[in-house]
Amino acid sequence: MKYFSLNNQSPSVTFKEATFRGQAPDKGLYFPESIPVIERDLIENIGSYADDEIAYQVIKPYIGDEIPAAELRRIVRETIAFPIPLVNISKGIYSLELYHGPTLAFKDVGARFMSRCLGYFSSGKKGKTIVLVATSGDTGGAVANGFHNVDSVEVVILFPSGKVSAVQEKQLTTLGNNIHALEITGNFDDCQLLVKQAFADADLNRKLFLTSANSINVARWLPQQFYYFLAYKQWQHKEQAPVFSVPSGNFGNICAGILAHISGMPATHFIAACNVNDVVPQYLLKGLYEPRKAIPTLSNAMDVGDPSNFVRILQIFDQDLPRLRELLSGFTITDEETRATIRRIKADTGYLLDPHGAVGYLALERWLQMHPGMAGIFLETAHPVKFFDVVEPLIGESVPIPSGIASILHKPGESRLMKSDYDNLKEFLLGI
Repeated sequence: MKYFSLNNQSPSVTFKEATFRGQAPDKGLYFPESIPVIERDLIENIGSYADDEIAYQVIKPYIGDEIPAAELRRIVRETIAFPIPLVNISKGIYSLELYHGPTLAFKDVGARFMSRCLGYFSSGKKGKTIVLVATSGDTGGAVANGFHNVDSVEVVILFPSGKVSAVQEKQLTTLGNNIHALEITGNFDDCQLLVKQAFADADLNRKLFLTSANSINVARWLPQQFYYFLAYKQWQHKEQAPVFSVPSGNFGNICAGILAHISGMPATHFIAACNVNDVVPQYLLKGLYEPRKAIPTLSNAMDVGDPSNFVRILQIFDQDLPRLRELLSGFTITDEETRATIRRIKADTGYLLDPHGAVGYLALERWLQMHPGMAGIFLETAHPVKFFDVVEPLIGESVPIPSGIASILHKPGESRLMKSDYDNLKEFLLGI
C-alpha cells in the first residue's frame, strides 16, 4: 500500500515512510491510494473470529509486507489487550466503552499500535526519533504511556495551559525520562499550529528526525477502525446495522469509523457529536467550511476550531457534500446540555457518562427521536474519573478512582511553560 499527500505536491510513500514522516513535505495529510474491501466471510461470521484476528485482517492490507505477519499479529494483540465492551444503556442506545486501556481513553488503541510500529521500524536505526504531538486532552497521555522508555525515541507533547483536566495533566507530566511536556499559553489550535510549523521547517528537519503521533499520522489514525468492527461483533441486532455517534474534535476517530464502513463494516449512519466548536456540523448545514478560534468547554478534548482530519473525510467522498450528508449528520451540544445529560442518565439508568460521552449520548438520542425504530452506539471515549472535577458536583458523589490513576494523582508533575511562539519550540527541540 502506498500513501499520497492530500495536497498532491509530494511523492507517494510506503506505510513505514508515512509513519516516520507523520505529515507530507507539502504539509498535506497522507491517505491510502486505495481503500481495502474486507472479506465477506469476516463480516457475515464476525462472531466466530477472535478480536485480534479481526484487527489483523482489517489492518493487514494497509501495511502489506512492510511488517512480517507474526510481528504484526503481536503488535495488534498488544494494541487491544484490554476489554472494549458494548453496554446497553437505554432502549436503542448502547455505549462502546473505550476507556479500559492504560490511560483510560480511546486513544490508547492508536497510540499503542503506533508506538509498536515505530519501535519495530526504528530497530537498528541510528540516532533519535523525536515524536512531536499536540494534545487537547487524551492524546498526550496515551502517546506518553505508549512511548515511555522506548529506546531512541524522545516524545515532546504540547498541551494548552489550563485547558486540560487535572487527571489529564498528571498523565502528561509525571512520566519523565524520554517524555517532555510543554505547557503552551494558548489553545489546542495554537499547539497544533506549532507542530505543523515544525514539520514544515526544512532547516529543523535536516537536523532532527521528527514524526507526529497525532491522528494526522496514519499509524495512529488507521487502527482506530478496530473498535468499530469489535462493536459490530457485539451488536445483537444484525438485521439492522447500528448508527454510530462519535464525540468529535479533530475528526480522526469518526473518519476511521467511516473508513471501516467503506471497507465493508455495516453501519446505517454516522453522527459527528460536537460541542460548541461545531465547524463541521455548520458545514453540513450551510455548505460553508469556516474554521474559527476554539472555545473552551467541559468536553475539552473536542475543543478544536479547525479539525485536521476532516480533509480525509472529504477525500473519501470526493468532496461531494450531498453524498457526505447521506452518511454523516452533525449535532451541536452545549455545556449546559452536557451537564443535564450526565445528571439525567445517572439518575435514570445508573450509568455515569464523561462529558465527551454525554455529548455523544445526547446527539444519538436526538437523532433516534427523528428516526423511530432505529438503534445505535455512542462512543464513550474516556473514563469519567478523568473529569472528576466536572462530574462529581453534578452527581453529588465521588467517582471511583482506578488504581492506575490513583498512583499518579499525588505525583509532582513537570512541564515547561512556553509562549505560543515557534522560535521557542524550535530552540527546545534542538536542545533535546
